[in-house]
Parts: sequence; structure tokens; C-alpha cells
Amino acid sequence: MRKIAAIILIAILPFFVPAQVTTADYARAESFLQRNLEKHLYNSWVEPSWEKDGNAFIYSVTTRNGREYFMINPAQKLKTPAFDHQKLAALLNEKLNDTLNPFRLPLTNPEIAGRNLISFGAKGKQWIFNTKENILTEKKADPELDKKESLSPDKKWIAKIDGGNIFLKEKENGTEHRLTGDGTPENGYGYNLDWYATKNDSKGEQNDYSIEVYWSRDSKHLIVPRFDRRNARRLLLYKVDVEGYQSEIVSYERGLAGDSIVPMVEFYVFDVDGKQGKKINLPPNPAFLGTGFYTFEGNPNAYFVKYHRGYKTRELFEIDYRTGNARHILTENYPKTFVDIYTESLEVLYDTDEFIWRSEQDGWSHLYRYSLSTGKLKNQITSGNFYVYGIEHIDKKSGTLWFMAGGADPERDPYQKYLYSISLKGGNMKLLTPQEATHDIRISPDKKFFVDNFSSHAEPNSAVVCRMNDGKQVMEAEKADIDDLLKMGWKPAEPFSVLADDGETMLYGLIIKPANFDPSKKYPVIDGTYTGPHTIRAPKTFSRSVLNMDLSLAELGFVVVNIDGRGTAYRSKKFHDVSYTRLGYGLTDHVYVIKKLAETHPYMDITRVGIYGHSAGGYDATRALLLFPDFYKVGVSSAADHDHRMEKIWWPELYQGFPADTQYHNQSNITNAHLLKGDLLIVTGDMDNNVNPSATYKLAGELTKSNKDFEMIVLPNEDHSTCYWNKYFIRKRWDFFVKHLMGAGHPKEYKIK
Repeated sequence: MRKIAAIILIAILPFFVPAQVTTADYARAESFLQRNLEKHLYNSWVEPSWEKDGNAFIYSVTTRNGREYFMINPAQKLKTPAFDHQKLAALLNEKLNDTLNPFRLPLTNPEIAGRNLISFGAKGKQWIFNTKENILTEKKADPELDKKESLSPDKKWIAKIDGGNIFLKEKENGTEHRLTGDGTPENGYGYNLDWYATKNDSKGEQNDYSIEVYWSRDSKHLIVPRFDRRNARRLLLYKVDVEGYQSEIVSYERGLAGDSIVPMVEFYVFDVDGKQGKKINLPPNPAFLGTGFYTFEGNPNAYFVKYHRGYKTRELFEIDYRTGNARHILTENYPKTFVDIYTESLEVLYDTDEFIWRSEQDGWSHLYRYSLSTGKLKNQITSGNFYVYGIEHIDKKSGTLWFMAGGADPERDPYQKYLYSISLKGGNMKLLTPQEATHDIRISPDKKFFVDNFSSHAEPNSAVVCRMNDGKQVMEAEKADIDDLLKMGWKPAEPFSVLADDGETMLYGLIIKPANFDPSKKYPVIDGTYTGPHTIRAPKTFSRSVLNMDLSLAELGFVVVNIDGRGTAYRSKKFHDVSYTRLGYGLTDHVYVIKKLAETHPYMDITRVGIYGHSAGGYDATRALLLFPDFYKVGVSSAADHDHRMEKIWWPELYQGFPADTQYHNQSNITNAHLLKGDLLIVTGDMDNNVNPSATYKLAGELTKSNKDFEMIVLPNEDHSTCYWNKYFIRKRWDFFVKHLMGAGHPKEYKIK
């Protein structure tokens, strides 16, 4: 009997215990990293640079020759090279005494400058190229504005900040006019400070302010926010990897969830001709809640959307430039949950006394038409169980509106975006981009055509030019070339849909398999996660489905899954609200879906499930091991907001609620660190000024207090994004999953090139 048992065990082992993962395996995984795969995508995207008032455009695209520039005239259905690349290279080389490759030209902002004329930047200079006469002329460029200056729409005035005050400078002769005199840098007019701007306190650096002002479309008025940040909180970073041996302290301005004292803002409007200003009669508001203004051509007023702390209320105000009077128009309340800032859309039709407003008041993101003068609802424009992303264009003459939406066709993936037109009165809704894909459109200045880039997770990008009025395709611009990917063995991910445990909500995602996938084998599963409520994780375009970290992990011998569970974005408000005040809940759907998938996908070994994520996904990865310790065995968590009380103020107060109370404690990885059972790797860059590394350090402290085994990497001089791309960390993530989830050995100190 012992001999028979041994034979059975030997027969089973090859399916469950992999051999050493080799250097060749790591090299193949490296070739599937996104920055390597993107080199094998050709003709994949069209970003039009339109002529000023028409519909012709220039664009550039990576071809097998290199970078090529084309021009399209939709009215003539004509595509031609934008210029002779050889001739332009020769002229630039002569002017610059250089040896530029014709298909590697360093052009910036190429534009149609007239008949047979193209303007562009190259090597720090501005140029005009006559494509017919083959003449290249250096163009005298205006001096570049610095970050403390703002140019008026008519290009006659420059607003600038200095010493906490706001000035106007006549662009033609440089004459300056002081508009204010009582400001200071810490209580200054137009003195915006980027939340990611750091200063080295050890070297005595000062805050690096930039200007924030809002011009009227006719350049006759200027709205200026005054920021009072005298009591602003600053977060600290400890910089170790410096020249010499003395570490340094770096700081940046950042409010945290629940802060009782925050920078405040109030607004002033200035008359440009009279150089006089008035305070807008809005009370001071926390600056993090928003400072932007809407302006519209031909409209004598500006518009401001005011949010209240906790994001349960927003109000719309109309600002009279002449008097500074703020007239209240509309209030929107969600007392039990939140009003989502990502649903903010406003279009004002001043001459018809109307405005279009996006809202979730009926349970879905939809468009509504209101009276501008009374604030009363005229009609709901869009309706149904689908999500409107926003307004693309309005034709007041025909009473037609164009918008992007997903989920209108119940037979299609609800996350795919499509362009529709509809009457402003509601009804006559028409689909203008019929291909089953995610569409991204760019409309011509004359509103007669649009460029449509469309793709899916499996189908590469196509770029077509279509008519605006009916969506009919006029011509194809580009079709992506993915032959190299196919030769590498790339295959599209497998889409799935699973009914949630409520029996009514469909959940969607993707399964990513290695190129050498064998359905007769068992594969460990890795959950690639990001349950941040403001977005989704599973790719809906071709570029996102190929250019991500998941593919390289799969090539090591894992099956990677992407799941968009309840609580994430772009579905109904009910779907979204699931994660409100309980950001860790989204993983419940992940566990349920993976178990369901294993019932029909026997190659998925759910006794070996790991998870990884970055930022909000890093929170998920740790949270998963704490919340579901018997399901998730291995986690890699990077740049994670482990406790939302240590996170930037607006994001958790929007989705986790205000004040920062018991719900923050319950959802914290730090306060739940004692629950850890699996293998966890936590990673942070020591210069992360998005999610401060103190959250990772504090988690490490709690794990050590609880005598838990874990691994930790601190990446010197890396910030939030560079941490993610750090090649050492990528390799260590591979090592960690191969060792702890696969149970195999791996190459020692493999170097990603």
C-alpha cells in the first residue's frame, strides 16, 4: 500500500509543486513589463491637434519607422504626411548644427499655422515650416510665463503674484499695476500651494507658491482666491539618501482627515480696466473643498460650486463680476451618504436662461435641465439604469446635447463608454459610436467631426473620424499594429461576469493567464486590487489591458484576477454607496467572486491566493490579510494609506465620512494589525508626498508590537509613483510571490534591465 501511495503522490506533485522558477522565467516576465511591451505597440492612438476654427488636424504616431506626423482633412477624406520628414530633418540639422533622425524629431506642440504652414517647438526654439516651399523659419517666441504668472485670454494682461499680493502687468510694455497691498505669502492673494510641492526645511527653503486666478472670457475681470494658510498643517519626510552623512527634513502642506483647523479661502473679483476689486460675498470655506470657477463665452457671470465639509451638500452660485454678488441657484443634499465630486458637470446656456447639471438624485448619474433664473427643474434629460460621464457638446440651435455614458445597453459591459446625442428636452437618444468597445472622442472646433479612439481589453485601438451629427464614420485614421505582441505569445485576458451574493448585482472583471498557460495545471491566484471608490481596476481599453504589472506576474506562473466589486465607481449610487464609511468592504466581493470562478475554472488553486496593490490598492492588500486571513495567504502592499486618519483630507472625508470617528478606527489596518496571519510585504518610498510613509512605519510598529512576522522595504528618495516603478521593488514583489505563494525557489538578485 505504501508503494501505491508513493506512486500516486509522485503523479500528483508535478501539478501542484513547481520546479525552480528560472532566470529564463524572470526574463520572460521582464519582457512583459509595460514599459517593454509599449515598445511593441504601433499606430495605436490619435491625439488630434486641430486647426484653430476648422476640422483639419495634425497628429503623430509611433510606426515601425519611428515617430511619424500626419495630417487629415475630414471634409476631403484625405490623409497625408504632415510634411516631408527627411526635408524637415535636414533643415533642422542645418539650423541647429545637429544630426536629428527624420523619424525621431524632437517636435513639441505641432499645429496648423495656415495654408501649408506648420508651427512647432524643437530644441528650445519655436519654428514655422512651409511644407510647400520647404522653408524653415525660426519664430520669435514670447517669453515663457513662470508659475507665478497667468496670461489673460486676450493675451494683453499678465496677472502675477509677489509678496502675498496680486499685480497686473501690461504685456506690451511691462507696466505693472498693484491690485492689493495687505497680503502676505501665508495669507496671500492667488497664492496657491501645490499639495505635492515640497521644501527642504534643513536647507531653509521657502514655500514654492504658484498663481491661481480665474479670468473672465473677455479678459475684463479677474477672480482671485485669497488663501489663509497661517495655521496650515505640514507633513514631514525624512530624507536619508543625501550627499554627506547628515539626513534632512522635507515638508509639504497637507491637511489630514478630521483636522479641526485647515487653510481657508475667500474670493475677490477685480475689474481689469479700473484696477478695482471687491470681495465676493461668499463666506470663507475650507480650501480643500475646491476653488475653481466656471466661465462661459458671452456670459457676464462666473459660476462656483461650493461643497460643505463631509461632502453631503453642494451648492451652485452665480457670481456677478461687477458687484461681487453671489446668487444662490441650487442646493443638492445627500444626508445619509455623500455627493460625489466626480459627478460635477455644469453647462450654462445664458441666452436661454438655462443650465445643465449632472446629478445622482434618481440613483444614477444623469443630466438635468434647470431654469437659470429660478433654479427650478425643467426636465430630466437622460434617464435609465446607466451612468453618464459628462457633457461633450451642446448645440443650442438644434436643442441637441452630446454626452458619454456606459451601461445603456444591458447586453454590453456597463463600464464601456459610448457617445450619444439626445434632445435637451429629453428623448430621441441616439448611439453614435456603435462598436462594442470603450470610446474616447475629440471634437473639432467647428463641431462638424470628431476623432474616436476605441478599443477593448482584447481588441487593439482603432482611430476613426466621424460626423458629429449622426456619428457616421468618414474615414479611418489608424489601426493599431500588435503583430509583435502576438509573436511574443500574448493573449487577451478572459472577461467574466458573476452575480453577487445579493442575487441581483452583476460584477465584472478579467482573468490574466500566462502565455504558456496549460489548463490541466493548477495555478496560484493573485488578486490585482484597487478598490478606491473613485475608479475601477479592470482594464476597459487595450492599452490598459496590456500596459500593466499584472501580465509580468502572470508570466511567472500565476493567474491574476481583476475584480470591480460593489463600492467602486461608474454604476448606480446604490452600488457606489456600499463602501461609504467602510472602505475595506470591497474585498468581500473579491473573495466571493474568486471562489465562484474556481467552480468553473478548475485551474485556479484557491488554497493559494495572494493579493497586491499600490496606494488605495496597497491598503486593500494588507486589509485582505487582516479581514480574510484564511483566504488570502500572501500580500504585497506598497505606498498604502493604512489608516485614513493619516491620509490627505479630501479623499477620506468624501468616502469615509466626517468627522473622523469610530468608522476610521474600524477600517484601519494599523488598529487591526494584530489579526495578521499570512505573509506580508509592506513597501514605501521615503519621499512619498502623496501617501506619507508614516502610515507604513506606524503599521510596522503595530506589527512588531503584536510579534508578527512580516517584511518591509523602504526605497530611498522614491515618491508615490517612482516607488511603484522601482525595478528593485518589482523584482522583490516577484520573489515574494514565487517563494510564499508558489512555494518555489527563484533566481538570486535577478536584475531588471
